Formats: sequence, C-alpha cells, structure tokens
Amino acid sequence: MPFRPLLRATAGLALAASLAAPALAGTVTVVTSFPKELTQAYKVAFEKANPTIKVEVLNKYTVQGIAYVRELPVGQRPDIFWASAPDAFEVLAGLKLLDNVADLANKAAPAKVGNYPINHPQGLYLGQALAGYGLMWNTRYMTANKLPAPAQWADLTKPVYFGHVAMSSPSRSGTTHLTVETLLQGEGWEKGWTQLLHIAGNSAAITERSFGVPDGVNNGQFGIGLVIDFFGLAGKYSGFPVEFVYPSVTAVVPANIGLVTGGKNAAEARQFIAFTVSAAGQELLLDPKISRLPILPPEQMKGKVPAGYPNPFEIAKRAKVQFDSDLSESRYNVVSAMFDQTITFRLKELQAATKAIHDAEAALAKKPNAQGGALLKQARDLAFSPVVGAGLAGDKNFLALFTANKKDAAVNKQVTGLEDRWNSKARENYLSARQFAEQALALAK
Repeated sequence: MPFRPLLRATAGLALAASLAAPALAGTVTVVTSFPKELTQAYKVAFEKANPTIKVEVLNKYTVQGIAYVRELPVGQRPDIFWASAPDAFEVLAGLKLLDNVADLANKAAPAKVGNYPINHPQGLYLGQALAGYGLMWNTRYMTANKLPAPAQWADLTKPVYFGHVAMSSPSRSGTTHLTVETLLQGEGWEKGWTQLLHIAGNSAAITERSFGVPDGVNNGQFGIGLVIDFFGLAGKYSGFPVEFVYPSVTAVVPANIGLVTGGKNAAEARQFIAFTVSAAGQELLLDPKISRLPILPPEQMKGKVPAGYPNPFEIAKRAKVQFDSDLSESRYNVVSAMFDQTITFRLKELQAATKAIHDAEAALAKKPNAQGGALLKQARDLAFSPVVGAGLAGDKNFLALFTANKKDAAVNKQVTGLEDRWNSKARENYLSARQFAEQALALAK
C-alpha cells in the first residue's frame, strides 16, 4: 500500500477506536495512611464501576500527609485526604484546605456513634468507617511464654510483660496518636503519661510504622501490640493466631475522608467519596483483610456482618472516653514531640530503668526494707513522670508555640531547645532511676 493511503487508513482506525472507547476523565489522587489491602480494594471496585476514572493512591503517614497537602499550591494538590485521625482533619479544616462534602453523606448512617458526630457538623469531611483502640496479642506466643491475656492498658505495666510489648510512635502514625490520646484523655495527663512511660519501658520496640506492630504480633515477633482495632481484627479474621480486646478506657471515632481544596479533579473525587460511604463501599470494609467497622449499623448491612463481629455502636455505649478532637488537635505536636524525646529516642535507657525497677520490686516484696522502699519510690517517680506537667500542657501560649510556623527561625530555635532539654532530662531521669532501683535491690539482698 502507498504511504499516504496507509497513513489515512491508520488515522481512520485510530479515530474509530477513539470514538468507540469511552473518554477518560481525570485521575483521582488520594493521600492516605491506610494499608494497601484497603486502598487497593476500593481502587479496583471504584474503577470497575467507573471505568473512565482512574485512582492514584499516595501512601503517607498522617503527619506527613498533612504537610504534603499544606505545602502544595492550588491546582497541584491531591484530591482526597483519607485517614483515621479526626484531629488531623481538624488541622486541615483550620487551614481551610477542605471543601464541603455534606451532600455526599450516606443518609442511612446515624448522626453519631456514642456522643461523637460521624460526619463533620459543617460538612467539611465525612466519617467513612468507625474505629476503636485496644490490644492485640499472639495466642501461640502467649502460651509459649506463659503470659496471661491482657484486658486493660494498665495490665501492660506489670513486670510479667517486660520485653513482650510493641507500639509505634504518634509522630509516625496517626492511628498511634489516637491510641495515645485516648489513653491520655481517659486517664488524665499525669496518670496517662505514667502508664505510657511504664508500658514503653516494658516494650521490646517502638516500630518505625504503625503496620510494624500488627505485623510483628501476627508473625510472633512480639507478644502484644497497642493498635487501632482494624489491625487486630484483620489479623484475627485473616487466620493469624491473634486475639483483640477493647479496654474499658477506649473511644469509638470515625475514620474520615475529605475533599482537598484546590485539587485537580474535584468532580471525579466527589464520586469516589460518595462511593466509599455508599452501601457497596461499606461492604468492602468487611473483607477479612480489611476488617473495619462500617458507619452503617449491622442491621442495615443486609446480613453481611460476620457472626461475633464487633458492633461499634454497642462498644461506644460502654466506652469510658468521649474523645475530644479539639483537645487532641490543640496538643497534637506536643504529645508527639514528648513521646519521641522521652520514649522513642531514649528507649534503651527507659527499658533499663524499668527492668531495674521490676527487679527491685520483686526483691523488696520478699524482703521488705524501708530505705529500699523509699529509693524505689524515687526511681518510679523519675522514670514514669512526664517531663511536662498538666498545668503547662494546658497552657494556650505553650501549645501555640508548637503549632507556629517552624520556618520562623526564632520559633524553631525555641521548640528545638525545649525538645533538647526534654531529651536530656529523660536521659538523666532514667539513669538516676536505674541507680536508685539498683541501690534498693542491694538493700533487699
């Protein structure tokens, strides 16, 4: 065939193909902290139902995701933010980075879970699933190490659990931040931090990502993990030898989805959001690899909920914590910084102090000694008291310092100076606590 007729024929075929194929709409870009098992299920189901729209998932932990959205200019931002942390959405709302999506809400969903609104009152984001916080453990590990199953956060402060626990850091995981904040709100600032420091001292590791905790419990690397419920439930319903429990000090709050202001493809993004809260989208949550709690009550799920599956609305009724997202948002950065400076970066010293305290407690229980008891109390006070007291933690000027722009040299210098002092103080406290505990142990011999 001569060249020009061939060119015309090729062009004609291309035109016919383009007329036959549906026009491709914009790509929906989703920033999320959720695991691939969940995001891939929604991507596949949505693209099947909407073949002209593609979904691109950018996996970032929550704090990183907020910074990513915040730093991009209008027109270059991702379309959707999807995460478990309601306080993170309050941060984005405060920065005017979320558009109203009230009209996309599933009208069949209740207004509240317990006393907590499922959707943002002004419609800036929607509840897409529900979540609580608790403890998961590997049953084979527990049997092999002759460990009792825990029921409450406070159980993990006991000497028997030393070296068998794992958790992540709130600065690296929005779900861990919610777990930590739930404990602080339930127990109060001082008692909550005492428990956290004691539990961390009993921990084998502070993992790099929140996924590291359930993965480690599922495979028997760790005995017990502090997790958001879907990690424990997914392990259990996927066949791993694990169990999960909600402590009495827990909360049930929504995992949220929101439309980012200044994204590229708002119309297509709105379709994706609507799909995630629809009946079809809610059924995907019950996949064993996902195991999340729907925003729809079990009676509206048409018999799809497995027998024995947790009912979040019942859990919320008996939960002792009515989660305050405004309080959590106000001290978000302070809690994360304190945890890292006094736990993540000083874990070895905290572990050593905790082990020395456990040894001294055991010896003094067998052979009481007044001086040893006084030394042991000093050791506990040093090891398990927060470097920031409740008064300062409630000071608005102090909290504002940690929400100010760290690109400001003066602000950055002040915050960095505080963090350095917390780190040094924690090290000094743990070393002194260990010394006092060892002296108490010597007196009990």
